[in-house]
Amino acid sequence: MHPILVSDAGPIRTITLNRPDHRNALSPAMQYALIAALDEASAAKSVRVVVITGAGTAFCAGLDLSALKHVETLQQTSSPEAMELADNTHRFSRILRTIYELSKPTIAAVNGHAIAGGTGLATVCDFTLAVPEAKFGYTEVKIGFVPAVVSAYLSMQVGERRARELLLTGRLFTADYAHKLGLVTEVVEPAELTSRVHALADLLVANSPTSLRDTKALLADQHREWLDRSIEMSLAASVESRKTPDFLEGISAFLEKRKPKWAE
Repeated sequence: MHPILVSDAGPIRTITLNRPDHRNALSPAMQYALIAALDEASAAKSVRVVVITGAGTAFCAGLDLSALKHVETLQQTSSPEAMELADNTHRFSRILRTIYELSKPTIAAVNGHAIAGGTGLATVCDFTLAVPEAKFGYTEVKIGFVPAVVSAYLSMQVGERRARELLLTGRLFTADYAHKLGLVTEVVEPAELTSRVHALADLLVANSPTSLRDTKALLADQHREWLDRSIEMSLAASVESRKTPDFLEGISAFLEKRKPKWAE
């Protein structure tokens, strides 16, 4: 099964995360395929709007941590597990930045839960349409992570006060609450999600492609220096977080499906 599906409906390209049995968690193979699909969509002259969605009942459960089975080696920076986690973080950062700066409008069709990195993936798009049942949450602190990569985009979108609330509590929140915060553009019934996404895409396609491209570039340029610094700090914070006992305990608890026992 290919981790990413790509389909076109006229000028609308849909990129589908295709690991439904794993709630579309971002495995390394899926990350590479998603980066390639985004680059291809950006380069294709026939593509005017890019839609991102998930196969099955979930949108995306965030980064796939199931490969990190030998957690005792994660603090050894030369271990394969540690190197893979570092690569995971950098690849995910690249994915978010690529979506944010894509030259064409992007729409997230959130068909189910979007958790941790999945929330970041859904809300960094230009438009985010979500079904009422969808849940969101920056849950990294619950398993000893620092929600580093998504923090810059979240602060930019909702302000520091709201970002602190969501990042520090790690709580799940509804599509309606995400809409209230401005993270979701519209809450749509499941039966209407595809048609509503395509209606929005048609509205965008009717606009000047040059104007859309230049407007997106202008908005990205206005925040570029700040975002560059924030992402650099975020990646450094992510590296440091992997050296803590809480990180190892959080990974172990997650893989063993138990509650973590934090160090005193």
